[in-house]
Amino acid sequence: MRACGVIVEYNPFHNGHRYHVKQARQQSGSDVIIAVMSGNFLQRGEPAIIDKWQRAKAALANGVDLVVELPIEWSLQPADYFAKGSVAILQALGCESLCFGTDNHSTFDYQNYGEIMIVEEERINALFQSLKNDNQTYAEKMQRVMAQLFPEWVTKTVQPNHILGLSYSRENAKYEHPMNLFPINRISQGYHSQSLETTIASATAIRQGLAKKQAISHTVPQETLDGLASYHVFWESFWPLLKYELLVRSLSDLKKIYQMSEGLEHRLKKSAKIANSFDEFLAQIKSKRYTQTRLQRLCCYVLLGITVEIMDNAWEHPSIQVLGFTEQGKEYLRQAKERCPLPILSKIGKKEEQQFGLKIRADQIYMLANSKIQEQNFGRYPIQIKNP
Repeated sequence: MRACGVIVEYNPFHNGHRYHVKQARQQSGSDVIIAVMSGNFLQRGEPAIIDKWQRAKAALANGVDLVVELPIEWSLQPADYFAKGSVAILQALGCESLCFGTDNHSTFDYQNYGEIMIVEEERINALFQSLKNDNQTYAEKMQRVMAQLFPEWVTKTVQPNHILGLSYSRENAKYEHPMNLFPINRISQGYHSQSLETTIASATAIRQGLAKKQAISHTVPQETLDGLASYHVFWESFWPLLKYELLVRSLSDLKKIYQMSEGLEHRLKKSAKIANSFDEFLAQIKSKRYTQTRLQRLCCYVLLGITVEIMDNAWEHPSIQVLGFTEQGKEYLRQAKERCPLPILSKIGKKEEQQFGLKIRADQIYMLANSKIQEQNFGRYPIQIKNP
């Protein structure tokens, strides 16, 4: 059986995602589509609008065969680390192909780009380190590096999905048997589009529509609609908890938080004392030097109490947790277990509690957002559905 991987968040799963899954199967010629999906906290430093189990269920009902979780130590990271964790799981599961969405509509050879980045890695790193620290983000500095070394690879605009695609291709090229890459152009609405006029809308527009109590039923499959009818989670749900953490923790404790650098603990603590909402707090701490996404991830690390030591420990225990499968996906998983170099878990029990402490803690805190959110780990088994 041939498998194609997709790296996703499904926040929430919508009609555009269903199109992506269909295209992944057609273009790769695969028998099975495997989704590596972020858990309850996401790459841009946000809580998922509905929990991982509901998002996995919607995916399985709409073309995905196997859903596995991207653990929080990889999901709550910038693009390069996010790609590293995701690609490692797909490689371990024996995927031959990787299909991802892109907002770069020009002809861009991601496969060749990844190969060149590995060959020229030393030159790229040397030039990157030589650039002055002039308040530019990582992405902006890397764009300068590429413009100097490989101007033919530089695009006029750098969109989020294209940045992720570059990270996937670079990470994929590190393996002895890299996956075949299939970029799929976004159709209809862009990543940041707020329009709900068509049946394919961005996840951003759908989340904003929910917040404004607008109709979104035409943009998502029924399974997603059912999940969203129970509850939906926004950052604001966690603001009282985040504010509490920032107020009661000492500056020395806050300094130990993962990615807390350059005195940011002073800025966060000061703003927490006067802000009345998460949006107000974020507006106060934003600057040219620190992007909103970078700060939102940092807020998640504070909320979840993630220190450098805790993150390092999580990286030392790689595994694959299965969230659900179709009959086809179950059969592929049975075959994959024989050659998979990572442990594959179908449930989390008491004996795994210490090993997966970060994941369990994050899920328990996520559950505080709404009383309707069910237990996320203990007593949960993979979702099983018949092939749609």
